Amino acid sequence: MLLASWASPRQAHNGMPRAQKHESRHEIDQLEDQWRDAMLKGDTAVMNSLLADDYMAITPYGTLQTKDEALASLRSGRWHVTSLTLTDRKVRFYGTTAVVTSIADIEGTSPEGNISGSYRYTRVYARDLQGEWKIVNFEANRIRQPEDRK
Repeated sequence: MLLASWASPRQAHNGMPRAQKHESRHEIDQLEDQWRDAMLKGDTAVMNSLLADDYMAITPYGTLQTKDEALASLRSGRWHVTSLTLTDRKVRFYGTTAVVTSIADIEGTSPEGNISGSYRYTRVYARDLQGEWKIVNFEANRIRQPEDRK
């Protein structure tokens, strides 16, 4: 069994060839940039193309949000992001699923009020039947500073 694992050095973790993993990482990075730009511009057409039909988000306030609800909030201007910087991005692959974790520094407002601050988020992508990556899940949590915990 140990010999079998050495017999395929081009295989990366999770059974994905290194070249395919590199290409998929590049695709996910581009999609993350498209998502960021769509949020800043309020671009519902791009956001519609990024989100899977069964997309589900858990907002920092703990509420669930479907694709239709996310698009409606963006379209109405209830979600208005004026600044969005993404850092500390990590991408992991599990077959046809990609899990992205990152930090988002945001200035803006949402239906719940001011959302300015730093958030750690997880976004999950899955390849659809046409081989395109779609966002299927998102969850964000505000990063609390020590003085916020009082």
